[in-house]
Amino acid sequence: MSDSLPPLTGARKSRLRALGQTMPDLITLGRDGLTPALAAELDRLLGARELVKLRFTGGQDRHERSRLCDEIAATSRSLEVGAVGHTALFWRPPAGKSRLLPE
Repeated sequence: MSDSLPPLTGARKSRLRALGQTMPDLITLGRDGLTPALAAELDRLLGARELVKLRFTGGQDRHERSRLCDEIAATSRSLEVGAVGHTALFWRPPAGKSRLLPE
């Protein structure tokens, strides 16, 4: 996690997780792990949407998924706001005002 990202309160994380429940999986991470192409697509989606739901489809165990979530957050300069089972949510605040989080 980058030092330049703002900390999220529990209420804000809950709001983002609630929004993520109704979202479709926008990106899938398979056996190849975090490839440069996947990182570029995730960066593009975070820039356009702020919140991205990722699905793990490579048969990773929970420890590997946790490690990958940390790596993804660091690489994409985003925050992991939730991970349950084979899905994880990543949020990156926009340069301006967030559309998803009230002030």
